[in-house]
Amino acid sequence: MNFSLRAKFLLVLLTLISLTISAAPRERADIDARHKWALTDIYADWDAWEQDLKKLEVLMDSYAGLQGTLAQGPEHLLKAYTMSEELGLIADRVQTYAGLVRALDNRDNEVYAKLQQVSILFSKFGTATSWFAPEMVAIEWSTMESWLSSTPGLAPYRFGIEDLYRQQAHVLDEKSERLLSYFSRLSGTPGSVYNQLSTADIKFGTIQLSTGEEVQISEGEAGRIFATSRNHEDRKAAFVERNSTYNDNINTYAASYDGICQRDWAYAQARNYGSTLERTLGNNNIPVEVYLNLLEQGREGVAPLQRYHKLRKAALKLEEYDGYDSSVPVIDFDKDYEYDDVAAIVQKSIKPLGKEYVKKQKLAFSPGWVDVYETPGKTTGAFSAGLYGVHPYMLLNYNNTLSNVFTVAHEMGHTVHTMFANETQSFSNAGYTLFVAEVASTMAEAHLLEYMLDKSKDPKERLVLLSHAIDNIAGTFYTQVMFADYEYQVHKLVEEGQPITADVLNGVYHEVLVAYYGDSMENHELYDVTWARIPHFSSVPYYVYQYATSYAASASLFKQMNEGSRKSKRQAKANYINLLKSGGSDYPVEQLKKAGVDMTKPDAVAAVIESMDNLVTRYEKELIKLDLIKK
Repeated sequence: MNFSLRAKFLLVLLTLISLTISAAPRERADIDARHKWALTDIYADWDAWEQDLKKLEVLMDSYAGLQGTLAQGPEHLLKAYTMSEELGLIADRVQTYAGLVRALDNRDNEVYAKLQQVSILFSKFGTATSWFAPEMVAIEWSTMESWLSSTPGLAPYRFGIEDLYRQQAHVLDEKSERLLSYFSRLSGTPGSVYNQLSTADIKFGTIQLSTGEEVQISEGEAGRIFATSRNHEDRKAAFVERNSTYNDNINTYAASYDGICQRDWAYAQARNYGSTLERTLGNNNIPVEVYLNLLEQGREGVAPLQRYHKLRKAALKLEEYDGYDSSVPVIDFDKDYEYDDVAAIVQKSIKPLGKEYVKKQKLAFSPGWVDVYETPGKTTGAFSAGLYGVHPYMLLNYNNTLSNVFTVAHEMGHTVHTMFANETQSFSNAGYTLFVAEVASTMAEAHLLEYMLDKSKDPKERLVLLSHAIDNIAGTFYTQVMFADYEYQVHKLVEEGQPITADVLNGVYHEVLVAYYGDSMENHELYDVTWARIPHFSSVPYYVYQYATSYAASASLFKQMNEGSRKSKRQAKANYINLLKSGGSDYPVEQLKKAGVDMTKPDAVAAVIESMDNLVTRYEKELIKLDLIKK
């Protein structure tokens, strides 16, 4: 059963939603229905939702009643898995519907309460069914193998069953599993402390800009100043105020993070793992070598990243170039990209991926599938939420900027991936891991970039396009590898029994920062506390590396699709479509191998570094053409 994972995902969703509440100028009533979600495709109303919630509780009780029956024969096992799938489908709808309604207006506490209802129900169910895994693995594998061979109905569940036996050494007896389940909600306390400290209790001050305007700093306002202010001192003031606020409570942040790392190490030891990393990667059968290879190649491949920032420093004519100078554009570029026009551009850009892909993406732009514009209380950012048996739902906060153009392509990549997986796989095997998820989104962005570069004759637009692509690699690959490096080093200290203090954490972060950026930035000393403002470290430890591995895999596949013989390129595209169709029917490393990328080898990571180097070279040429730097 995977209800503990669903509950964990729900808690993460609640955390992310709580971090992204914002007001917006347009009312939902003023937006055309074709640009808003049609949630009635899931449930007609809350009464229908309540009926499924009640049905879910009844099914959960029935499922819990199957304890002691699994060893009685394959028909009993099939009954358990069939009921599990029915539960999963209903739970998916109940959870997704409430989550999507909440995302449209985070101010609605009644909906928030409904989400908590689901979370509490999943938590109780996890405790009530803690017997399942121990009872399963108590059946001899030879017996289970014969049942699988003789019972066609078990075929859709074979991968999950084999995976459970693979992790047999980490499944405890029923008493121990039940004991651990009691701590499932308590284990989130250090993360909750972090969340409250960094959101509800945080108090940013104000700064005075060079214009004389007094500005209240927040995460969003600081980011806006970094990205738009042409005055270096204004950017510095925003940075100092933001990071100083975290520094004021740095010891409490350190205590919270120590609690998270200690919790993770305790659970790893309880389940007989040698390290926290081994336990985290073991869930998806990812070799530790994949993680370590990523860190090694990331550190060795920082030259293009550093070269890019040195070019930016020269183009911005700055004597001092700091981290807070890395977001401001080197040129002003104000061009509106209307959403409906962008939909057509994004559609044209993915033609090289074939008719089957194009057809699905066209359907994904259907009215009711995409919630396009920002409205009061709506979750900021963007996401694509898959829902088996219905269709994916894409959330945007589209604002006509070039960055949002790529966001549309990115989320469409996820949406089409979900459509392929749900159409091809059973519910049990459709859900893909994050390890492969970002391959689809970044692949869509890569196609859009090349399409727009090919069509654009405006040197300013070309420079901005290249800058966007480079910043994407910097943020999605290099930054995430750096974060992963930091997490790895801190968890190792915990596993070695070393003390974890604010000074220790600052020291580790400073080392990785210098390793990745070298002398390309001044890196103000307050950057050492950046770890305290990264919510992923607390909400989902050892998670961010997957953004980097996905980006690396995507770069490698994109290269295969565009280099070599016509036959090899055609095969690479076919392999990619098969990857999307495979959903979660195999281990992610194996899925990527079948698609043509071995993530255990240095070559897999080298492709994205090569792509970065190529883009920076093209960027430098455009800077010279615009006379922003000398040849």
